Amino acid sequence: MTTIKKLMGFLTHRLFVVATVIILEVIMVLFMVWKFNINYFVYFYIGSYILGILMSIFIINGKTNPGYKIAWIMVILILPVVGLIIYLLFGGDQLSRREKRKLREIYYHQLKNIKQDKTVLDGLKSENIIAYNQAKYINRYSLSPVCKKTESEYFKIGEEYYKRLLEELKKAKKYIFMEFFIVEEGQMWNSILEVLKEKVRAGVEVRFMYDDLGSIMLLPSNYPKILASYGIKATIFNRFVPVLRSKFNNRDHRKIVVIDGYVAFTGGINLADEYINAKVKYGHWKDNGIMLKGEAAWNMTIMFMTLWDFVTGDKYSYRNYLPEKADLQNIKSDGFVIPYCDNPWDHEATGETIYLNLINKANHYIYITTPYLIIDNEMMTALCNAAKSGIDVRIITPNIPDKKMINEVTKAYYNQLLECGVKIYEYMPGFIHAKTFIVDDIYATVGTVNLDYRSLYLHFENGVWLYGARVIKDIKKDYMDTLEKSKEIFINTQEKLTKLHELKRQILKAFAPLM
Repeated sequence: MTTIKKLMGFLTHRLFVVATVIILEVIMVLFMVWKFNINYFVYFYIGSYILGILMSIFIINGKTNPGYKIAWIMVILILPVVGLIIYLLFGGDQLSRREKRKLREIYYHQLKNIKQDKTVLDGLKSENIIAYNQAKYINRYSLSPVCKKTESEYFKIGEEYYKRLLEELKKAKKYIFMEFFIVEEGQMWNSILEVLKEKVRAGVEVRFMYDDLGSIMLLPSNYPKILASYGIKATIFNRFVPVLRSKFNNRDHRKIVVIDGYVAFTGGINLADEYINAKVKYGHWKDNGIMLKGEAAWNMTIMFMTLWDFVTGDKYSYRNYLPEKADLQNIKSDGFVIPYCDNPWDHEATGETIYLNLINKANHYIYITTPYLIIDNEMMTALCNAAKSGIDVRIITPNIPDKKMINEVTKAYYNQLLECGVKIYEYMPGFIHAKTFIVDDIYATVGTVNLDYRSLYLHFENGVWLYGARVIKDIKKDYMDTLEKSKEIFINTQEKLTKLHELKRQILKAFAPLM
């Protein structure tokens, strides 16, 4: 009876229904192509190859990453017609004119509501011109002011983040904004939800946004209505619907909590029990997070409100959500801080450029943690050149992966990096989900941006860039402690692969940009 119930639950689940409709749409299109093909075989294939070549030229001249272009061109030319259809459905930019106009309006609205303190920029410039140039890039392309009057607190594990988050949520006086990729009912989310209900009853405004695909198997489809019944304003980002479109690729991978405009949290931690090790999925879950108190929290408030505005169409004054001056009075400066975001629709790979700038400006060391290591030529070249120049480059990846196929691709990049002198370690207790860069004791970034194509080019992401902040020493200490629990990988000690397994990895690597 239980098996039948589970089967019926699966067959009636929204994901199964939507996926089935999409598959039927694809079959219908392919059937129409096949019928046309039978009657006009020669003309059809000649036309298909011409269209494939023209589309390849169009892709080559686009603004996307070269590796992404090559992968799509291979699909189009290897699978004429089918590959072209798949690209048109999933590979292009299908924003409507209305959506593009709306994005422009939000962009100008955002410009009006951010203010860069020139004295802060000038102070950074006089202190370190290299750091200033990095900050100017982030300021220009992420519309994020460089901030000074901000205190930072680092959390080396999900359990610490969770405890501190609950404490700060209980202190909310005016509003709470939350945005996550994955939300699952359990100890973590249920306890947070109870606090949110309590704050709503106390007159605090609560808004909650989550990605549909990230949580589709974890929450009921009417979950926003359930939250609304508690007084929580809720919305879903990029709802998974049975219509073929490329925007399926663009997910909201950000993790943002803003409280009253002067406290903000981010990092790799989602709202599910494995992130606080209350549930074991892939061994010990190693993640991290950061809390900001002060001026920099407003950057993250704006990030949330602009995307909320795009999804819901709500019209409201951002200035109504400014932090109280009294809340900022006792905040001390801790280095230079920039919370930043990355938008896949602006064709500017902000997250990757921030990483590349850190790598290229390093003098002594670059320490990285990432759950996935699927990098493009630019990132590979930067890491290898740094290692060849004598810079200590270290990367920690998981020993127990959450996605076996993606881990196969990750391992396919090991040898090239190792040959150049990059040191690679695997976190032996389980899965490392933290996305961290630490450089020369003076720079660091903590956030949501993985070292893979989806995160760097297709998802909405966010992070915090730090220069000269005391918290950087805490991030480095955590890194060195994590190294103690990790095993170094060497070329001569790598697993011996069969020719077939090696070929499999190389094929997966070729199509990695599409995974």
